[in-house]
Amino acid sequence: MSNQAADFNPNATGWWSQLKPYQRLVFIVATLAWMFDCLDQQLFNLARKPAMDALLGAKQELILFGKFPIQAGALATSIFVLGWATGGMIFGSLGDRYGRAKMLSVTVLLYSIATGLSALSQSFTDFAVYRFITGLGVGGVFGLAVALVADTVPSHIRPRALGVLQSFSAVGNCAAGFIGLSIALTALGEDQNYWKWLFVIGALPAFLVATIQLRMKEPESWTQSRDKARAEGKRAGSYRDLFGHAVWRRHALFGMVLSCAGVIGLWGIGVFSSDLVGDIVSHNLAQAGAAAEEVNKGKQLWMSLNLLMFNVGAFAGMLIFTRFAVNLGRKKSFAIFFAGSLLVTVFVFQMIGKINGRWDILWMAPLMGFFHLSVFAGFSIYLPELFPTRLRATGVSFCYNVGRYLAALGPFTLGALAAGFGKTAQKAAADGAPAGISEAALGALKTVAKIDAFRDAASWMCLIFLLGIIVLPFLPETKGKPLPED
Repeated sequence: MSNQAADFNPNATGWWSQLKPYQRLVFIVATLAWMFDCLDQQLFNLARKPAMDALLGAKQELILFGKFPIQAGALATSIFVLGWATGGMIFGSLGDRYGRAKMLSVTVLLYSIATGLSALSQSFTDFAVYRFITGLGVGGVFGLAVALVADTVPSHIRPRALGVLQSFSAVGNCAAGFIGLSIALTALGEDQNYWKWLFVIGALPAFLVATIQLRMKEPESWTQSRDKARAEGKRAGSYRDLFGHAVWRRHALFGMVLSCAGVIGLWGIGVFSSDLVGDIVSHNLAQAGAAAEEVNKGKQLWMSLNLLMFNVGAFAGMLIFTRFAVNLGRKKSFAIFFAGSLLVTVFVFQMIGKINGRWDILWMAPLMGFFHLSVFAGFSIYLPELFPTRLRATGVSFCYNVGRYLAALGPFTLGALAAGFGKTAQKAAADGAPAGISEAALGALKTVAKIDAFRDAASWMCLIFLLGIIVLPFLPETKGKPLPED
């Protein structure tokens, strides 16, 4: 096994300049795979509402198991996240067994094809099937890309390289924001089926697969670890081995709880900030007497702008977290940024649109994105440092993706809280309305009450960020330590 040195290299002149050509290729390919993965995720967030409008029309409340109501958009998100979690569990293990590079090409190809097929959906059922398959591929990419880079680049460069890799997720997200803005500002935005074009664009990363297959090889450390494990009767990519070893089991379980805080926070709260922005903008434009087409165009424009600004902040947040993790340590950095996520997210959900109207998006969205996504740089740096080579992709994928099974409940929970608060608030608005109020004015009061209920529901859910702080004492500090082996 290669010796893993400390994070700091006094002779370093820049981490990129210290990489060999092939190490740079590995980093670029892995980073592009993850960047396009995130582009796909955010294109789905932009396409979700218009896709549901096209496939289901006005009746978007589905009844599950005969009695449980759920909005179709929330259900589609949950199905996608469930596929994501399942794919991460499967492909992480396969990556440790058969190679990170091979499985990375499979996952990119899988999510690209399924994303393209989503554009051909004719009903909610086939749309949901395509989104689940897309999730399988999307879920596999993170653990494989992180393990591939961690096993390839020099150890003193590893934290910086992995932090930058994760920061490019924001570049993919920003690209989705620019795509959404382009649609909103052109005639394409007037086409009710523009959501199909979003999925076609998301399918383009399939071309990356050819580069991976032709040029990539498995890391030497992985090959050595595989051969060593075989000689000693151990199994690479084995969940039985992961949980059969006291140390790896502890790291996996507590690492999973740590990841849950960030994943649920983002997918149960953060991604729905665009929905809140859309409701606020629609209400404001409708109150100003805008026509229906103008309302729809303004909603799409500002939702896309929210996504863009959120990820501008996210890019900066992930780079800053990387610097904190290298200098202060992993655990202190997580504590600082989880606390910031809680405070800032409550502030933004409660205040956005109340200070300077829709212009609040330009500074509040970056502020929330800065904290929400920052901890994901921590996951890419920290999780590989908890597991040996033969279980690295398995352990990373377990921690990062099991939380998505719980995150899949996030839209349900947020929807249930918002619905509960909303009914109470709307009733109070109706009861408190002056006699003789017009139906339009009463409808506006109910809309405001519904928006405020959504604000309160999201604010309560922000308590999940405390979980990331509570679990830290049970995990090791890995700053300056070699990658573990067994």
